[in-house]
Amino acid sequence: MSTVTTPNGFSLDTSGQRVVIDPVTRIEGHMRCEVNIDSDNIIRNAVSTGTMWRGLEVILKGRDPRDAWAFTQRICGVCTGTHALTSVRAVEDALKIEIPDNANSIRNIMQLSLQIHDHLVHFYHLHALDWVNPVNALKADPKATSELQMKVSPSHAKSSPGYFRDVQTRIRKFVESGQLGPFKNGYWTNPAYLLPPEADLMAVTHYLEALDFQKEIMTVRTIFGGKDTHPNWLVGGVPCAINMDGAGAPINMERLNYVRSICERTKKFIKDVYIPDLIAIGGFYKHWLYGGGISNQSVLSYGDIPDRANDYSPANLMMPRGAIINGKLEEVHEVDLRDPNEIQEFVPHSWYSYPDEAKGLHPWDGLTEPNFELGANFKGTKTNIKELDESAKYSWIKAPRWKGHAMEVGPLARYIIGYSQGHEVITEQVNGLLKTLDVPVDALFSTLGRTAARALESEWCADMQLYFLDKLINNIKNGDTATANTQSFDPSTWPTEVKGVGFTEAPRGALGHWIRIKDTKIENYQCIVPTTWNGSPRDNQGNIGAFEAALLNTKVERAEEPVEILRNLHSFDPCLACSTHVMSEDGDELAVVKVR
Repeated sequence: MSTVTTPNGFSLDTSGQRVVIDPVTRIEGHMRCEVNIDSDNIIRNAVSTGTMWRGLEVILKGRDPRDAWAFTQRICGVCTGTHALTSVRAVEDALKIEIPDNANSIRNIMQLSLQIHDHLVHFYHLHALDWVNPVNALKADPKATSELQMKVSPSHAKSSPGYFRDVQTRIRKFVESGQLGPFKNGYWTNPAYLLPPEADLMAVTHYLEALDFQKEIMTVRTIFGGKDTHPNWLVGGVPCAINMDGAGAPINMERLNYVRSICERTKKFIKDVYIPDLIAIGGFYKHWLYGGGISNQSVLSYGDIPDRANDYSPANLMMPRGAIINGKLEEVHEVDLRDPNEIQEFVPHSWYSYPDEAKGLHPWDGLTEPNFELGANFKGTKTNIKELDESAKYSWIKAPRWKGHAMEVGPLARYIIGYSQGHEVITEQVNGLLKTLDVPVDALFSTLGRTAARALESEWCADMQLYFLDKLINNIKNGDTATANTQSFDPSTWPTEVKGVGFTEAPRGALGHWIRIKDTKIENYQCIVPTTWNGSPRDNQGNIGAFEAALLNTKVERAEEPVEILRNLHSFDPCLACSTHVMSEDGDELAVVKVR
């Protein structure tokens, strides 16, 4: 028996059966997970690994800071624009550039659009299959499914028995062809799946509806950013000009009306489909309250969505800001991203080198020097690892800490902080959902709570999109069409040496970019992304991160089919592409993918 207790209070037992999932799929990027399961099928130890090197900061050194947004946006193919927004804010902070009111509204609309799009795709296309069994949907009665649809969401137009019968026929042809696509390799006979066939059919139907509708949401960012998935951004504002009299202008009344129609349809889809599905599926799993991890201890949010331009004070941020530590919900701490004593990154269990690995570094002083080495107790070979040695280095993700604490970030963190602060809308949403599902407030601190927070936040974001669209239109009607401030765009006007920080609340949580500029070029650039916080390995004190903590004490029905591990991990919506990056030394092609 090898049992240790971490400083943040988790008991780890490395005996028992070792189960490895590599790769973890239905996420962005590359991830490995190892757990130890005892004789009662309870997870007693967890090891989360990012399996790709992050080198973006190295690539940015010596480049023009005005271009940094274009590079950082390529960190990820999912949460793209949020990195660009964070980057331009960092440069603007360093150079003391203020943006026009219209730019603030447009940036918020684009960010809110990304939040909604990401949450919707996560729920239906990345996370739903942990709870929904598409094969079981073939047993459903379409008439009973229609009745269920009318019960949970009477406003949704697509609810006839014939509609569900047609979808069921499509699924049957798909299954019988033997080409299951995204449904392949699922654990469809596992007793962990609890939905009746009719609920499965309804959910799979909405999976397909959401797959079709999500492309509409993306159009908002295409209109303001010129393209998507990587829209255009600009230090000093936004690159889209407003000309209400010009038919060919990027932003005119026709375009704004089209944006409104998308926002209104998005709000309706969330109200008629997303939220009812969350309640319907959650009702069958409301006893499944695993996966809290450190969410009931320490959570962090930087806040976002400034109501007024150039004011990033907590009072002006419409998305909550603060930190809660040691489960003291009544005490929400202020957060200072500039304070070297608040945020530090550690690397004793990460494949990086520091001069003194007993100490952490604030991002302004951060280093990105790769150092891949495996501990003495790993099993296998360097090219075929069977089992990692968590007492040594075991991940390409660093370990960020806030005042020494491992923190969870993301929608659940934002909602816990907002609920603790008495945020009116969040409190109303949370209390309403708890009452509907008939669960206590403690249910928030779980995998289900994490999943629910995303849906509730989508509802809030849909309202906020319309709020800022109205604000933009009213400002234009009052004669203000400015979208950019270029007074300090010329590098000859810059100080010799400056530093800045930009932050957002990305769909997955707190995102910060720290930049140092010297002689008009980037001297140092560091990103701490949400999955760096949640997916961090152990730190210099032995504290574990949120992924690892959430897995502990979860019961697994079948060790060889660990759907429960996927439920916990997917509830965070891991984005390993953000936290780790890779290319060959010579820029050689690493893989070729042929798409028909």
